Amino acid sequence: MGSGWYIALTAVIAAVGSALLVKFIDRLRKKDVETEATQILDKAKQDSENLKKEALLEAKEEALKQKTQSEKDLSKQRDEIREREKSLDRREESLEQQATHLRKQENMVEKNQRRLSEKIEENEKRSTTLENIIRDQQERLHRMSGLNAEEAKSELLKLLDQQLQSETGAIILKHQRRLEDEVRPIAQDMLLTAMQRFAAAHTAESTTSTVDIPSDEMKGRIIGREGRNIRSFEKETGVDVIIDDTPGVVIVSGFDPVRREIARQALNKLIADGRIHPSRIEEVVKETQAEIETTIRKKGEEAATEINVMGLQPRLIEMLGRLHFRTSYSQNVLRHSVEVGFIAGLLAEMIGLDPQVARRAGLLHDIGKAADHELEGGHPKIGADLLKRHGESPEVVHAAFGHHDEIITEYPYTMLVATADACSASRPGARRETLERYIKRMEELEAIATGFHGVEQAFAIQAGRELRVIASAKEVNDEMAAKICRDIAKAFEQQLTYPGEIKVTMVRESRFTEFAR
Repeated sequence: MGSGWYIALTAVIAAVGSALLVKFIDRLRKKDVETEATQILDKAKQDSENLKKEALLEAKEEALKQKTQSEKDLSKQRDEIREREKSLDRREESLEQQATHLRKQENMVEKNQRRLSEKIEENEKRSTTLENIIRDQQERLHRMSGLNAEEAKSELLKLLDQQLQSETGAIILKHQRRLEDEVRPIAQDMLLTAMQRFAAAHTAESTTSTVDIPSDEMKGRIIGREGRNIRSFEKETGVDVIIDDTPGVVIVSGFDPVRREIARQALNKLIADGRIHPSRIEEVVKETQAEIETTIRKKGEEAATEINVMGLQPRLIEMLGRLHFRTSYSQNVLRHSVEVGFIAGLLAEMIGLDPQVARRAGLLHDIGKAADHELEGGHPKIGADLLKRHGESPEVVHAAFGHHDEIITEYPYTMLVATADACSASRPGARRETLERYIKRMEELEAIATGFHGVEQAFAIQAGRELRVIASAKEVNDEMAAKICRDIAKAFEQQLTYPGEIKVTMVRESRFTEFAR
C-alpha cells in the first residue's frame, strides 16, 4: 500500500513537472518570437527610412537635372534671340544704306530731269528760230520762182525721176542684152546636157488596184456574212473594196498608195489562203504592213545606192522609201528625187561645185513630202527641220527649205536643186495636175477629222464622198462619238468646197483579247 501511493505521487509530480516544463518552454519561445518580431519591425522601419531618403535624393537629383536642362535651353534660346537681333540689326543697316542710295539716285534723277527740261526748252527755242529762218527763205524762193512749195517739189522730183529712169534704163538694157546673149547658149547647153545624160521613164499612177479572183464565188466569201468580212478589211486597211458585176476581179480603191498596196497584197494572201474572217484579216493585214515597211527601207537604200549618196541616217532612209509610194501630180516622188539628184550633180560638175553635195541635196529636197500629212507646214519646212535634226549639212538643209524660191537663197546648191527640180517636173508627160488635186483633197479630209480629240484614225474613201472615222473606245463614249461625227461634218461645210455631199461614218468598238493556255 505504501509503495502504491509512492508510485502515484511520483507520477503526479512527474506530470506536474512536465506541464510546468512545457509552459516554461512555451514562455521562452514566446519571448523569442516577440524579440524576433521586434527586430523585424525595427529593421523594416530602418529600411523604410532608407528608401525614403533614397527617394528624396533621387527626386532632388532629377529636379537638379531638369533645372540644369532648362537653364541650357534658356541659354540656347537667348543665344538664338541675340543672333536674330544681330541679323535684324544688319538688315536694318542694309535697308538704311539702300534708302540712302535711293535718295541719292532720286536726287540724280531730279537733276537730270531739270537738265533735260532745260535742254528741251533750249532746243524748242532753236527749232522755232530755224523754222522762222526756213520760212523766210522759202517765201523768198517762192517770190523769185513764182511757184509754191508743192509745185516746186513736184517739178524737182519729176525732173530727177526722168533723168534717173533714162540713165538706169539704158544701162540695164545694155547689160541685160549682153548677159542674155552670153548666158542663154551656155545655160541651154548645160541643161540639155544634164537632162540627156539622165532620162527616167514616168508612168501615170492610178488610185485603184485590181485583184484577180479564181471565181465569182470568192466575192461572196470576201463580203462575208452580212458584210462583216469586207467591213473588217476596209477598217483595217483604210481603203474601199469595190465588188461589182465585173467577172474575175475585185477593185481596191484609195488615194494613199501605201494603204492601197497593203490592201492589195493582203487580199491576194487571203484569197490564196482561203480562210477569210475578221481575225484572219487582222492578222494578214498586220503581216503585210510589216512586209511593206521592209520594202520601204529597201527602196530607200536602193535610191541612195543608185545615186551614190552614203551615210544617211536610218530614219532618212525610211522616209526616202516612203516616197516610193507618194506621187506629185502623178509623178513618183522617189524617182523624181533621184532624177533631181542626178541633174543637180551634173550641173554642179559643169560649174565647178561639189557634185556629191549637189546629189545629196537633190535626193533629199522633197523628203518632207513623206511626213507632210503628219506635221504642220509645207513640205520644204518639214523636210528642212527633219534634215537638220538628223545632222545634215547647212547646204542640204537650205536646199530642201528653199527649192521653191520661197526664201532668199544663201547657197548655190539651192539654186541648182531648184533648177533640177523644175527640169524634172516640167518634162512633157511627167506630171498630171488632176491627181495631185484629188490627193490633196483626200488628205484635207483626213487631216480635219484627225484634228478632233478622241479620233484615232480617219480614212477617206469613195473618191472623197465618204470618210470613215475610227474613235478611241477608251476616250470617247457613244454620245461623244455622235457629237464628234456631227462636228466633223460641220467642219467640212465651213472649211471645204466640194460638189455633192460627204458622208461621215463614226466607228467605235471595244475589243478584248485573252489567251487560254
